[in-house]
Amino acid sequence: MAGFSYSNNEHLVRSNIWSTQIKEVLLDTLIGNRFVDFLTDFPDGDTINIPSIGQMETLDYAEGQAIRYTGMDTGNFTFTINKYKSSATFITERMKQDSFYMNRLVSSFVPKMHRAIAKAMEIDMLATINAGQTSANLNAINGANHRFVGSGVVNSVAAITPKDFAMANFALNKANVPAENRVAIVDPSVGYQLETMTNLVNASFNPRWEGVIETGMVKGFTFVKNVYGFDVYISQNLPQGLTETIAGSPGSLSTVTSNGVANYFFSAAADVLPIVGAIRQPPKVDSDYNKDLQREEYVTTCRYDFKLYRPENSVTILTDATAVA
Repeated sequence: MAGFSYSNNEHLVRSNIWSTQIKEVLLDTLIGNRFVDFLTDFPDGDTINIPSIGQMETLDYAEGQAIRYTGMDTGNFTFTINKYKSSATFITERMKQDSFYMNRLVSSFVPKMHRAIAKAMEIDMLATINAGQTSANLNAINGANHRFVGSGVVNSVAAITPKDFAMANFALNKANVPAENRVAIVDPSVGYQLETMTNLVNASFNPRWEGVIETGMVKGFTFVKNVYGFDVYISQNLPQGLTETIAGSPGSLSTVTSNGVANYFFSAAADVLPIVGAIRQPPKVDSDYNKDLQREEYVTTCRYDFKLYRPENSVTILTDATAVA
């Protein structure tokens, strides 16, 4: 009596099943552009000049003497748009005819190209403060350091400590930066350090940190709590792979080697944002059919740039991305 078994009916079994779903890559949250002062009075050309003026001087006066007249220091900030980005792909005629996933693929092209452009803008924006400061230098302003290596040590490499937050506050205060809306953008390794610091998670010694043990500090890529007035955001797009020695850094280490990352501290008050930016051409999509290559081509282009505008409202603390233990 014959029946059906797997051993003699393998040809009736589909050995490979293809899902109707397509797995998407997990994406990081982009946060940088909210901290940029985008120029609006830049209608044409690729370079804009912004004049600056200093403060008036006060002098002693004695009766009967001529009053002394003084001018103000002046300067000129020059900003040029240099970045021109593109993201492009295509799908061949045969692929359109034969692919089960064709419609979903094509519908994803434009959103994914926009995302690629936005990611490039975020990386360029977050590189601006690091590029605008002098490397291997404390970048002192009004006697306070605006660039240094973190004072903590984890696995024999530089890490961050609460003292570094206090020093960033000190530097911004000495530069007359408003205390409102102070922000820290840090590497995930720094977020880990903050969440595992004994003196931060122990609520009995730090009543402002009550609830940290139960809920953690990270929620939607922003810390629920703040450290010394800084709201802390996590970003994976900060400048990485830095090798730098800054003599005079506050801790026992003054060097980051190959795994260095730049963590930023500043005020996000609207009138003192540290970075200016301009988008000459927002992301623009073009598509065309290439009859010679028998394919549909899609291109997104964008022109923009960023530059450090207020170095006094910028503190960079270098740590090592491997400082996780």
